[in-house]
Amino acid sequence: MSDDKKLAIIATKGTLDWGYPPFILASTAAALGYETQIFFTFYGLQLLKKDLDLKVSPLGNPGMPMPMGMDKWFPVLGTTLPGMESMMSSMMKKKMASKGVASLEELRELCSEAEVKMVACQMTVDLFDFSPSDFVDDIEYGGAATFFEFAGESDICLFI
Repeated sequence: MSDDKKLAIIATKGTLDWGYPPFILASTAAALGYETQIFFTFYGLQLLKKDLDLKVSPLGNPGMPMPMGMDKWFPVLGTTLPGMESMMSSMMKKKMASKGVASLEELRELCSEAEVKMVACQMTVDLFDFSPSDFVDDIEYGGAATFFEFAGESDICLFI
C-alpha cells in the first residue's frame, strides 16, 4: 500500500449547485498531492456530459438563499411555477460569475489536468442508454467493483 494520500468521491447529483462540490474537492485534493478519483453514478453522470446544461432545483432545497429575501416570503410551492427553475439557474450562474467562481466546465478541465481519475458508472450508462459520445474524453468506465478497488485504500471517501 502506498504512502500517498487518497481521496475517493461518489458523485450522484446532476444539478448545477450539486456539480460544484465534487470538482472543487477533487481539484483541491489533487493540488494538495492526493491521488483522487470521482465515481459518477446515476444523475451524477450529467456532470460528465460534453454539453453541460445544468439547472438549479430550488424545489426541495430549503437552504437555498434567494434574492430579495424571497426565501422568507416566497412560498415553497412557488418554486414549482413554470420557468422558475430556469430563472433561478440563470440568477445562480450570474451570481457565481460576478464572484469569480469558475464554471463547472473549467473545474472539470482543472480536474482532468490535475490527473483526477473520473469514472463513469457503466451500469448507469447502460441503464439510461447513454453513449460514450455523450461524454467528455479523458474518463474511464467501470462498475462499483472498480470504485471499491480505489475507495478501499483511500484515506477519505465522500458521498456527494
